[in-house]
Amino acid sequence: SEFFGHEKGAFTGATQRREGRFSLADSGTIFLDEVGELNKEMQAKLLRVLQEGEFAPVGSSRTRRVNVRVIAATNRDLSRAVQDGQFRTDLYYRLNVFPVRVPPLRERGDDIGLLASHFAQKFAGRMGRTLLPLTTDMLDRLKSYAWPGNVRELQNVIERGVITSRQGRLSLENSLPHVSVPDTARPSPVSQNNGGPIRTIAQLHQLERDNILMALNAAKWRIAGEKGAAHLLGMPASTLQSRMKSLRIERPR
Repeated sequence: SEFFGHEKGAFTGATQRREGRFSLADSGTIFLDEVGELNKEMQAKLLRVLQEGEFAPVGSSRTRRVNVRVIAATNRDLSRAVQDGQFRTDLYYRLNVFPVRVPPLRERGDDIGLLASHFAQKFAGRMGRTLLPLTTDMLDRLKSYAWPGNVRELQNVIERGVITSRQGRLSLENSLPHVSVPDTARPSPVSQNNGGPIRTIAQLHQLERDNILMALNAAKWRIAGEKGAAHLLGMPASTLQSRMKSLRIERPR
């Protein structure tokens, strides 16, 4: 009913005829958020619209035709969902015409400081407080966290930090989940009692860079496909390209 509309009396509570989203978007664009959460029945109906440009409103025997540009978004790995049988293969390839991958916040280290400063000033102004600029130590702590909740989580952490701020200093003690801040000046890993090394963020990045370079060389710098570096690394080609850009890996001339 939400997508395709319904006729009056089509189901209990349908007291009047209603236009669906696809009808309203005819000759325009429709944005489908969290498309990966659709059940199999709805996936089949959406596929028909994408293939044939037609649908039938709920409770109607007539077919409507529309010309709609579809933009879909999801936070799930749809290629993995296809392999697991949770998402239709044909619908995946219908949607995957021009994919745009938005990298998670943990892959955008420079953005963390900019966003944190923006949120800090925003919430401080709303609460009538004055905050000092974020220190290097604060930025290191923020960048060392994995941010599973992405920008929303960062926003909440900064807001809590502003609420508990003292003497104009943002407080991360009770806001940010505990993380170990790397000491970038330390040249080598420190051995623990169990013999395992603690590596700095810079060392982890270097390890990842070296590993990606090994895969690229083994694949003769081919990224996608069964013999590509992405397949060797067990990650989507788009993810590998994003990591290469983040780690400044370029094919040698």
